[in-house]
Amino acid sequence: MKILVAMSGGVDSTVTAYKLKQAGHEVIGCYMKLHGKPGYHEENIAKVEKVAKFLQIPYHILDLQEDFKAKVYMPFINTYKEGKTPNPCALCNRFIKLGKLLEFAKNLGCEKLATGHYARLENGCIKIAVDESKDQSYFLANADKEALQYLIFPLGEMKKEDVKQFASTIEVLKSFATQKESSEICFVENTYVDVLEQFMDTKIKGEVLDSSGKVVGEHNGYMHYTIGKRRGFEVRGAHEPHFVLKINPKENQIVVGTKEELKTKKFKLENINLFINKKIFDCEVKIRYRSKSVPCEVLVDENLNAQITLKEPVYGLASGQMAVFYEEDRVIASGFIS
Repeated sequence: MKILVAMSGGVDSTVTAYKLKQAGHEVIGCYMKLHGKPGYHEENIAKVEKVAKFLQIPYHILDLQEDFKAKVYMPFINTYKEGKTPNPCALCNRFIKLGKLLEFAKNLGCEKLATGHYARLENGCIKIAVDESKDQSYFLANADKEALQYLIFPLGEMKKEDVKQFASTIEVLKSFATQKESSEICFVENTYVDVLEQFMDTKIKGEVLDSSGKVVGEHNGYMHYTIGKRRGFEVRGAHEPHFVLKINPKENQIVVGTKEELKTKKFKLENINLFINKKIFDCEVKIRYRSKSVPCEVLVDENLNAQITLKEPVYGLASGQMAVFYEEDRVIASGFIS
């Protein structure tokens, strides 16, 4: 097959390209320029060039900075402005990697698009990777269902340690096996607040309220906080730990309370992304990437909004984050918490 491989200069995408080439496919590499971080692309493109030369494959550099800014970067800023917690990787996978890049692959006449994600595909559904500690099915769950038929995830059956070991046995690729892993959010150098500071004043002190509405302290600016955070704000007279329960961006206020008050058993989603043809179903849900999955019931209305009832409570449910629904090891739906 003719396959376009998303190449970042990292070990995962490098091994992906290598394995597909060894399997006899016609492989074309593609590096995406998504943001303008100084020095970032030059270093990565040099690595991609080195791999392409070694594998004797052509490669393209695709400048998607405008698309990335519109679909990922500015929504990230605006979601924090709204007092919510964004999920930029989920947006990037849907609109950029499995959207614009897939479009580019089709224009080149490629039958498939391969990435270095740790996930599996079976019968048109995303499944959890063999290496559950590196599984990225959560971040892929926002993908357009129609895109899945064109995708390949060659590392889905491999353990990360085996990918690194594999790379270390190939002389030209040895350095890829030991290089530092890229950060989860590619455009965040240190903290997300550094990014927000380019667009707003993040250091405006505001009121800390308890759940009854009483002012109990002061904070450093609402965008420093996410739901469930327990440090960095004042609570006068508190005898137990307090956590952020709610953020009021218009008033620059945060509402705090005890861990018990952080507990939730119901929430809603707008515009659920369904991979199955059911409107009422029982399954398990993850409310954030590293959270434990929890049994739940899902009710979807005619506008594709969903009401979720959890069989056991969760702590720190955050608006803007993605909820991903699993049936055993298969992703069956996803949506952003409203």
